[in-house]
Amino acid sequence: MAAEKDQQKDAQGEGLSATTLLPKLIPSGAGREWLERRRATIRPWGPFVDQRRFSRPRNLGELCQRLVRNVEHYQSNYVFVFLGLILYCVVTSPMLLVALAVFFGACYILYQRTLQSKLVLFGREVSPAHQYALAGGVSFPFFWLAGAGSAVFWVLGATLVVIGSHAAFHQIEAVDGEELQMEPV
Repeated sequence: MAAEKDQQKDAQGEGLSATTLLPKLIPSGAGREWLERRRATIRPWGPFVDQRRFSRPRNLGELCQRLVRNVEHYQSNYVFVFLGLILYCVVTSPMLLVALAVFFGACYILYQRTLQSKLVLFGREVSPAHQYALAGGVSFPFFWLAGAGSAVFWVLGATLVVIGSHAAFHQIEAVDGEELQMEPV
């Protein structure tokens, strides 16, 4: 009986897909499909962060080869590292949280307003794209005061340093069917 329950749990665990694990806030479309592909191709985190797999490259050629191969191999992992750095930057900046709340609050108000009736300004109907541009314009001073520009460059710089150093110092994974390369003596 216990074996049957274990088999049921395994079957339920296999039935989980990226679509059931994604938050409901992400609408279906190109963004959701892209995120699903990233989650489906993610490599195991254990080998990704295993300290025994890090070493200094012997020469510039090996460094370049490691960069190219590791970026290709761990591309999805690097995307989630980037998203984690964005989340860290937003959570540690209270003013940036306020600016984001103002922006998304304005977007939500506009969305609710368009459900009731069309927004008319100076006798002309305002399109949804223009309404969201207006929300961005209203929240721009908050983003400017929060230092959103410096936050963007911090995230880009931290991403380049973290991903670049990982890709440069992480030993290349052995790929099936790859020929051994001999060094000249």
